[in-house]
Amino acid sequence: MKSRNLLMIPGPIEFEHEVLQSMSSATPSHVDPKFISTFHHSLKLMKEVWQAPSGQAFIVAGSGTFAMEMAAANLIEQGDKVLVISTGYFGLRYAEILKRYTADVDILEAEVGDVVAIEDIEQQLKTKPYKLLCFTHVDTSTAVLNDAKAIGELAQKYNVLTLMDAVCSVAGEEIKQEEWGLDIVVSASQKAIGVPPGLALLVASLKSIHSFKQRKTKVQNYYADWTNWLPIMKAYENKEASYFATPPVNLIIALEKSLEIITAEGLEQCFERHRKAGKAMRAALRALGLELVSKNEKLSANTLSAPFYPDNIDGTNFLKSINEQGVTLAGGLLHNLKGKYFRIGHMGSVNQNDLLATIGAIEKALQKHNHQHNLGAGTKKTLELF
Repeated sequence: MKSRNLLMIPGPIEFEHEVLQSMSSATPSHVDPKFISTFHHSLKLMKEVWQAPSGQAFIVAGSGTFAMEMAAANLIEQGDKVLVISTGYFGLRYAEILKRYTADVDILEAEVGDVVAIEDIEQQLKTKPYKLLCFTHVDTSTAVLNDAKAIGELAQKYNVLTLMDAVCSVAGEEIKQEEWGLDIVVSASQKAIGVPPGLALLVASLKSIHSFKQRKTKVQNYYADWTNWLPIMKAYENKEASYFATPPVNLIIALEKSLEIITAEGLEQCFERHRKAGKAMRAALRALGLELVSKNEKLSANTLSAPFYPDNIDGTNFLKSINEQGVTLAGGLLHNLKGKYFRIGHMGSVNQNDLLATIGAIEKALQKHNHQHNLGAGTKKTLELF
């Protein structure tokens, strides 16, 4: 019998054994030659995974929220005009972060489960000289996927910097940062990157670094300031030691290992595996009579799914029943729908057995709570599509 449940939430995820094993080594000095090589290689691999060969990678102790704040802190000065495209909880939260740095923020908010039309974004961009356009690639609260390529192209047309929250999409959804003209793509270690929580990760374009260097005022966050961090990243890129704040060395060792696994699999193969997992999960849920928050397949993320609870089923008891089957899922995050839906993560090292175990647990819980469905229908769909 397993000593713990299968973790199928939208992060932290199940991690590869080699990644966890790499963390368990004795902690080296951050100026140890071997660790310097590890940091150097991790920065290089990040640019491969982000597909941003000319970009500047940053690896900093912190959460995905800190990666978001770091980008905002370094790009925003008082009164800078910012357009936020929101598809859920994290889009609206990013607007709040930007306001803290005195940005003049406009928000285009999609209906729940939908995206803001490209035409509406373009119409808004025509109204004033925005410095920054911010959007969430995959909003973890709704499992809605934005068209990053189209938004990036639109921002280039209007000469606006783009800031994409890709916490729940890097290494799970296709991202071609440089080709698509995305200036900053932020992420975190604990999702499809496949490393335990604790690393704030981002890659910045040369254009965004130039914008930062043209600031007229100091960055209003000492720890986030690129003035402090750029020399550190440059030093490790050159295989030299440097210091601003002690890096989380064991996590960076794990990051290198996980990025090696991702690149060895091949990015296209990795994206395709996530596409199959997402399609299989959504089909299985629909086969059980469950509706999804995302409006259609085109708008549905491949890294997580967000199904509504069936009518007359108490969400807390339902998730408890699934937990008793050895699988842990997450409740909803949107305040106005919090008790009406739940979330399933399927990213990183997810495989067919993980999906089957998850769908099987959901089927048994539905049966326990007297939901009418064809027992085994979800499992069948999973086997057909993954």
